[in-house]
Amino acid sequence: MIKRKTKQLLLEKEQELTMNLSNNYKDLARDALKEFQSCVQKCYEQGELKEKDYLKYKHKVDEYTVRMKDYHH
Repeated sequence: MIKRKTKQLLLEKEQELTMNLSNNYKDLARDALKEFQSCVQKCYEQGELKEKDYLKYKHKVDEYTVRMKDYHH
């Protein structure tokens, strides 16, 4: 079970990313992806995410990474 605070933090990071993607803000979306990815990693390293939840969020990060692979200048 993920703590409410951790779940809320990850949800906010993902929402920021999806908002930037939907508005076609490519630079902001890349920055938001980096933040989301580092937040997931940090939460896992600090023990706030269990292995199962970490893998679920890591899969989301990987999906966004593939989706955004052509986002560059």
